[in-house]
Amino acid sequence: MSKLVQIFISFFQIGLFSIGGGYAIIPMIQEQVVNLHGWVSQKTFTDIITISQMTPGPLAVNTSTFVGIQIAGVPGAVMATFGCVISGIVISLGLYRFFQKHQESVYVLDVLKGLKAASLGLIVSAAATILVLTFFGVSEISQISSMDWISVIVFLICLVVLRKWKFNPILVMIVTGIAGGILYT
Repeated sequence: MSKLVQIFISFFQIGLFSIGGGYAIIPMIQEQVVNLHGWVSQKTFTDIITISQMTPGPLAVNTSTFVGIQIAGVPGAVMATFGCVISGIVISLGLYRFFQKHQESVYVLDVLKGLKAASLGLIVSAAATILVLTFFGVSEISQISSMDWISVIVFLICLVVLRKWKFNPILVMIVTGIAGGILYT
């Protein structure tokens, strides 16, 4: 099977089984491209997530595109993006018809509550993975040896600046990008 077909199938599965989108999809993409296929390293994947968050558009689509480029250039980007998006389009159309028909059902509303909880768990998992990689330089908690205190301090400063003083997030990203370039070179 060609690599482009593998990329399409992997991202089709990601799009098909991702519930919650955005941050909830990060662990699924990581499982496919880092753990299962080994197409990119954990560090490269984290860099891709960072870039995907800074570029306009949905996180899942941006991540799929950037991962596809890393794996197989522009054709890989097209296959990954199309695979990730097409299942969502088909499912959305089907769900729209289903919910129009069953919008008063208590059972359907209970299923949605369960899906919200699962989605939150996936988001927290993705955030924990990014924090552990940023603060400790490893992808798993069992590998922690020493903390990168500069990253922790930058994180806490950004948290205060964004939450307390409501600075513009784009300005904060630009400043921290420059600071990272100075502090880590």
